[in-house]
Amino acid sequence: MDNIFIGDILHIIPALLIALTVHEYSHGRIAYYLGDETAKAQGRLTLNPLDHLDPIGFLMVAIAGFGWAKPVPVNPVNFRRDVDMRHGMLLVSLAGPVSNLIMAFIFLGVSDFYLRFTQGLGGIGPGVALNPNYNHPVLYYIVLFNIFLAIFNLLPVPPLDGSRILRAIVPRRFEEYFNYLDQYGFIILILLIVSGAIRAILWPLTIIILSILYLPFQLI
Repeated sequence: MDNIFIGDILHIIPALLIALTVHEYSHGRIAYYLGDETAKAQGRLTLNPLDHLDPIGFLMVAIAGFGWAKPVPVNPVNFRRDVDMRHGMLLVSLAGPVSNLIMAFIFLGVSDFYLRFTQGLGGIGPGVALNPNYNHPVLYYIVLFNIFLAIFNLLPVPPLDGSRILRAIVPRRFEEYFNYLDQYGFIILILLIVSGAIRAILWPLTIIILSILYLPFQLI
């Protein structure tokens, strides 16, 4: 992936910006729907990627081929009275990864259409969609990064969505554990990315999810 990144940066950057922007916007939109206007008040309820860029997260793209955006601010205290704060945070946290999987599915459909009508290869298997020798590079990376971002954010490491999801569903007596882990989550995350452990986790899961998402297109 590193070699592809160096030779195809003009395709990678827009694809990654799309995935990151949709992810963060979805967090803010669901929070807004639940009654929290914090993201809107801070100008983050937008699809403008420049408003979601995180300098360190974007720098990690150059270092490790993957990164993250600036988290959208959410204050569960502002949720409507009929919304339980833990349940609300569960929905907000799930919104990002789910939106990325939806985007991956949509652009798999676009990829299938592109491959079917330009090369006669549509519907023959998910591996073709992740083969830049066949698929359009931008479509390839949009699908890839959206699946990557969904899986990456479901890891139970602060400040990722996975830790917030876990925090919302486990008994409250574990709250102290999460507060402790919050102090070291970012360091753990950087080590996982730089060491390559993240990619070792992401690739097998990406292929599995890709195969599942591609099933409807194989029936066409």
